[in-house]
Amino acid sequence: MDQSLPFYRDGLGLPVHFDRILDGAYLPTVLGLDFTAIRAVYLTLPGGGFVELLEYRGLERLPAASRPCDFGAGHLCLYVQGIDDLVARLRQYGGKPRSDGPVDITSGPNAGARSVYLLDPDGYPVELFQKP
Repeated sequence: MDQSLPFYRDGLGLPVHFDRILDGAYLPTVLGLDFTAIRAVYLTLPGGGFVELLEYRGLERLPAASRPCDFGAGHLCLYVQGIDDLVARLRQYGGKPRSDGPVDITSGPNAGARSVYLLDPDGYPVELFQKP
């Protein structure tokens, strides 16, 4: 959380809706995991919705890294403006682009747009998509 929260809050500019510890006795049972608590941070998305960051405490955790083609892989796609500046800023917060930087989309229904996939500090893929 110490690395991911600044990435989303400061790098992407998403305001924190709440930041709290979840420690209800039902949680380990419903999730099927043996842990002590979860730090949950909800960040507000422009136009509605949230990005939910969860930090499980009291058990081993592994990076979220996967390839886009792997079973169970997911990603968060955000429409953005000023994609070049945003990628540069996110690099400062631990973002690692899968390409050298934003890529021009040259064909299909999104021709003229630009896109980049980068990994957040936990290895979770975030797509930034700038419309034409």
